Amino acid sequence: ERRGEPPRRPRRQHGQWAASPGGQGPAGIQLTGSAAARPPGPQHGRAGRGGAAPPCSAAVLEGSGARPPLVILHGLFGSHGNFHTVAKTVARRGGGKVLTLDARNHGSSPHSPLMTYEAMSLDVQHLLSRLGITKCILLGHSMGGKTAMTLALQRPDLVERLISVDVSPSSTTAVSEFSAYISAMKSVNIPDGLPRSAARQLADDQLRPAVQLAQLRQFLLTNLVEVEGRYTWRVNLEAISHHLSDIMNFPVFHKPEACQRLYYPEIQRLFPKADIQFIEGAGHIVHQDKFEEFITAILNFLPPP
Repeated sequence: ERRGEPPRRPRRQHGQWAASPGGQGPAGIQLTGSAAARPPGPQHGRAGRGGAAPPCSAAVLEGSGARPPLVILHGLFGSHGNFHTVAKTVARRGGGKVLTLDARNHGSSPHSPLMTYEAMSLDVQHLLSRLGITKCILLGHSMGGKTAMTLALQRPDLVERLISVDVSPSSTTAVSEFSAYISAMKSVNIPDGLPRSAARQLADDQLRPAVQLAQLRQFLLTNLVEVEGRYTWRVNLEAISHHLSDIMNFPVFHKPEACQRLYYPEIQRLFPKADIQFIEGAGHIVHQDKFEEFITAILNFLPPP
């Protein structure tokens, strides 16, 4: 890890930044918590009032210690299983209770036509309320990081600490890149009754022209499921496609100045007590590329049990 240094390639901020809410936030929002940052088959449902969908799917790992539970939010096209090993390791090493969630339109969570960060933040808030959790530590990767930041800014009273992994509160990857992936996934055609291994290979072959990186294809293929002999995608491609611009952007919390579109000014503006850490040699999937360093950074950032 390199602490407190600017990245060598600011446009590829691989690693993570973590914030402990504290001090006066934007537009009069009082961010509460510790005084300073420390080193660090598909179900379908209808959206209700305020964009609330039926309860999202979650897995809970019990751990020792009295600190607030760690809630982990995955990225686009992912599921809570992406962080299963991370959750087990953190819980086993004294990190306390850990929850991993499936975002709406992902994994085993219900589908909804609405796919905004405000809606996904409400999903997490409703889950916390249902479980009687009044304070948590949020860890979000990519899209999950933006959901976590949105929740922390909307409801700072619920968030003890925040860890955002390789994503900032600003615009990210171009929409066109993910539009191509979605179009390729929609065009996949697999005959009914094909064995799973053959179905995955066929889908991989059909995705290859648009998704050239093999690792990315294998990640997308984790969403291919068999339902009553037919293969389908468990992610809600229509909702994701419709809200892709929302997912690539970030909600406006008090209008930023024109010069504040770069990563660091926006992080500092919205999370004035943020601490930025870098994990050398990691790509976007930090928890896979540098697992031990990632776990160490999380455990160092957690408050005392």
